[in-house]
Amino acid sequence: MSEQHHSPRNFSFTGFVKLIRIQNLIIIILSQYLAALYLLEGIHLSNIRLFLLSLSTVIIAAAGYIINDYYDVKIDYVNKPQRVVVGKVLKRRVVLFWHTFLNFTAIAIAFYLSWKLAAVFFGSAFLLWLYSNQLKRLPFVGNFTVALLTGLSLTIIGLYFHQKEVLINIYALFAFAISLIREIIKDMEDWKGDADFGCKTLPIVFGIRKTKLIIYVLIALFGFLIFYLTQFLNNNILYYYFSGLALFIIYFVYRLQQADKIKDFHFLSNFCKLIMLSGIISMLLF
Repeated sequence: MSEQHHSPRNFSFTGFVKLIRIQNLIIIILSQYLAALYLLEGIHLSNIRLFLLSLSTVIIAAAGYIINDYYDVKIDYVNKPQRVVVGKVLKRRVVLFWHTFLNFTAIAIAFYLSWKLAAVFFGSAFLLWLYSNQLKRLPFVGNFTVALLTGLSLTIIGLYFHQKEVLINIYALFAFAISLIREIIKDMEDWKGDADFGCKTLPIVFGIRKTKLIIYVLIALFGFLIFYLTQFLNNNILYYYFSGLALFIIYFVYRLQQADKIKDFHFLSNFCKLIMLSGIISMLLF
């Protein structure tokens, strides 16, 4: 009997892994560890504080993915029916339990490190809940919130260890920019299901063509900011890396200009992940 004919269960390992977006959590861990090990000084792989900081970050992110799927189950049945877990693989009350448990666990770990860090994680958990419940249905606000939290996952490395905060924040700005653009692209991919359930995302409010124009403006703005900050740091590695990245951005803009089908926007969403990964890997050059 196929999986969709089963009643939802109290636990399913594959369902839980799908729910928490394990591949995205790996990217968060990789970015934090490379930032700490290659951009900072005196931080080693065995550093327990780095381990706990990264652990609490990915647990908060996992809880965010869980509550997002909980609220979006009806929309996901339209946009991505094959990926639905809530109420199909796992019981809804079980999903809510895991969301609550993971948030409390992450905040407790953060509190062990610093009460200020715990406050940041509490605020992040609240924002992720608010995003899933309300903000993602508004134009731009939801996109901005996710991008802000993505950048914050890097910013806290510099803030917690009190090192190289400007350099770390350049990478955080890069992560913020790519995440913001990707979130808007995902709204373009999911516009049909979002429209059916009354969401007011950018593609629904302004249409696909005008949303593309907004992305072009964001690319130009963030490109200027990143190059300006790189010049300010007078760092040749960053300068040459971001110069080379311009070729990928030009290709991205070309594909975006041509895009008009769901599969095109899905490709662009994944391409944003590739650009993000290339940024993470560039930390090795330090």
